[in-house]
Amino acid sequence: MDIIGVIQLFGGIGFFLYGMSMMGSALKKLAGAGMQSILEKLTSGKSKIVGILKGWGLGTLVTGIIQSSSATTMMLIGFVNAGIMKLIQAVPVVFGANVGSTFTAQILRLGDLGSGTIILKLLKPSSFAPALIAIGALMHVFGKKKKTKDLSELLIGLGVLFLGMTAMEKVFEPLKEDASFQKLFVSFSNPIVGILVGIVLTAVIQSSSAAVGILQSLSVTGGITFATAVPFIIGQNIGKCATVILGGIGADKKAKRVAFTYLLFNILSCIIITAVVYGIYYTVGISWFSKAVNRGDIANVHLLFNLIPSLLFLPFTEPIAKLTGVILRDKDEEEESEVSEFKVLDDRLLEIPAVALRQSRDMVIKMFERVIENYNTAVGLLTDYDEKVFAELEKNEEFIDQCETVLSHYIISIEKKKLDDDGRREVSQLLSSISDIERMGDYAIKIAYIAKEKKESGIGFTDKGEAERLAVEGPVTQCINDTFRAFKNKDVVIASRIEVMKAVIDEMKDKAKAGHIERLETGECSIQAGVSLLDILNAYERICGHSENVAGNVIKRANLG
Repeated sequence: MDIIGVIQLFGGIGFFLYGMSMMGSALKKLAGAGMQSILEKLTSGKSKIVGILKGWGLGTLVTGIIQSSSATTMMLIGFVNAGIMKLIQAVPVVFGANVGSTFTAQILRLGDLGSGTIILKLLKPSSFAPALIAIGALMHVFGKKKKTKDLSELLIGLGVLFLGMTAMEKVFEPLKEDASFQKLFVSFSNPIVGILVGIVLTAVIQSSSAAVGILQSLSVTGGITFATAVPFIIGQNIGKCATVILGGIGADKKAKRVAFTYLLFNILSCIIITAVVYGIYYTVGISWFSKAVNRGDIANVHLLFNLIPSLLFLPFTEPIAKLTGVILRDKDEEEESEVSEFKVLDDRLLEIPAVALRQSRDMVIKMFERVIENYNTAVGLLTDYDEKVFAELEKNEEFIDQCETVLSHYIISIEKKKLDDDGRREVSQLLSSISDIERMGDYAIKIAYIAKEKKESGIGFTDKGEAERLAVEGPVTQCINDTFRAFKNKDVVIASRIEVMKAVIDEMKDKAKAGHIERLETGECSIQAGVSLLDILNAYERICGHSENVAGNVIKRANLG
């Protein structure tokens, strides 16, 4: 092979890898948030067996769509690390992911079709690849809708994938008569050498589907036999674990166990297959081992080497999950040491925007719950001050402040991803609401500090002043609770009431302030107590103002939808 051949070979590999990436990306967009969040929605089923089979099937399906068992497993690591999914749910999905990774090889076997009739000629990749690219390009240029453009990317990606394979085959074809090339592949039939080559090549290009695709292209030379293909396919099943192992770094122990399950499954599968195949080969012998293989033979071997171990290990889902805990020294007890509440905002989930947004929304709801808890605590301290309760309130305030910082950063990161219209509306609403919710928390803590000062300074309100404060407090409490319900449930009906409530509360506050000023003028109330009461009334007003903003965001999103 001369320098021109080498350039053409790398060009073909580049086309192949780019086409595979483009096709996988387009499939994810076409499937939308439903596909992206399908793993997150896993449930146990009516029995353990149903749950396991469901997980296995979903792992197969999702990996078949996104064309990468590593990507599926990376999703699982993010889900488990964020607490969305339990480890026991993730294990059968890992097993299914390995089966789904064989779909690409089955598509590429189309290259084996004969060329006797015009129909068969058209079905060959070398014939329809240019047509797919041409149709996809026209759709991309003239298509207006997002779905049309996504479909165009799928067609172009598939066409480029086959174009790359055809280019590689053209480079490899002249090697049929090359004695040194034939000798090289005879050495690969050595199980140890073949497995090592499969491991290294797959780890380098980070795709088992691509590695098997290259092997399928090489089959055009006639130099690839079962003796060559089998150890290579065994090795690529180990090599594909490299990406997942790196992805597990920085995750918690439960998530690391997902990565380790993926590695353990593939290593054990390879050991079992190697022991069975070569145990038979070196004892009884396998007559067809020296037979040349085509693309379809390679696709079938690849499928069987993933399907059979997957089905064999499926009944042992729970023991394997426990084994990873023993090896990594992680307990399966429900009550574990407390971990950061922000782990649910895992950066790995940013690659699945629909799930990352759902996690963000859940965290905003938790933040809002803490604000309401602090508000109720603060108004309670006005009549019954307790230093221990005040300390708990301050801890809550620290969490609320952290929420604003962490959530804002995380949601902005989501915003940088490709989102659908609903996703963009969700991002806008969350970013707008976080600041208002945090400010409501600030005013709640302000009320608590007034209660602290009131206790320490011995300040007391007059009966009229306290009655007026309580009269305003009741509607304010209802306002903040209704706003929370509207936000949590995306309830426009409840949200629409907040503006009216805010107007009523403003009138009540103005009336209370007027009465208070009148008592100050007559000397009924002390100046210090008067300042404290005015500050509380202002805090109530501001809490309702920010509630109105949050409710407005709920209405705005609904109207845009």
